Amino acid sequence: MKIVVIGGSGLIGSKLVDRLGAQGHEAVPASPKTGVNTLTGEGVADALTNAEVVVDVSNSPSFEDAAVLEFFETSTRTLLAAASDAGVNHYVALSIVGCDRIPDSGYMRAKVAQEKLIVASGLPYSVVHATQFFEFLQGIIDTATDGDTVHLAPVLIQPMAADDVAAAVAEVALGAPTNSVVEVAGPEQFRLDELGRSLLADQQDPRSVVADPDARYFGAKLGERSLVPADGASLAGTALDDWRARAGRGH
Repeated sequence: MKIVVIGGSGLIGSKLVDRLGAQGHEAVPASPKTGVNTLTGEGVADALTNAEVVVDVSNSPSFEDAAVLEFFETSTRTLLAAASDAGVNHYVALSIVGCDRIPDSGYMRAKVAQEKLIVASGLPYSVVHATQFFEFLQGIIDTATDGDTVHLAPVLIQPMAADDVAAAVAEVALGAPTNSVVEVAGPEQFRLDELGRSLLADQQDPRSVVADPDARYFGAKLGERSLVPADGASLAGTALDDWRARAGRGH
């Protein structure tokens, strides 16, 4: 099967291309690096010729509110039109657990806008909602740092390994369109502040973590369950300690 992976040069995209290729599929990485630009339309129609499945795991180069909305709306419209013209049978997009519950985040609003365009397109689709990646936890801590103090909300988080995200997206892409949202998450829940404290202790990082209910998460106020899936989500197999050991981070 020819499967075009939009954002195929990124963290999830490159893993997805490798995984699908290893299963015998023609997995085509499509990104500006390969001459495919979903904002200008350059190379999109050619990339999608004879494709049966399109998987969009691309990300905006800018997280500024207006820029990220412009990216996801323009890119998605371009892709949906090209997918329709090419007779694509299944349009898959990777999104975020809780994006519809964090409306004061410009990034989350942009992901919701992306999903609405997909649903309204009439194409057979599946949207995969994944929880935060282990690989991005350090970035969350760094973004929440003020001097030597890290302000994190004591809310639930259920992160997962990027390898498991790629595996879940591959499974969905190879299956029949669900025409719905599929949720995937890590196997363990933590309190965000406690997780931050544990990660810093492992690294012998002197920063201290403060449990701050008003702390922002990339600009957004969080509720208790904003970052965790509903019951019935598909749970990945890699626990945090397993991932840390595999990544050489000790524990």
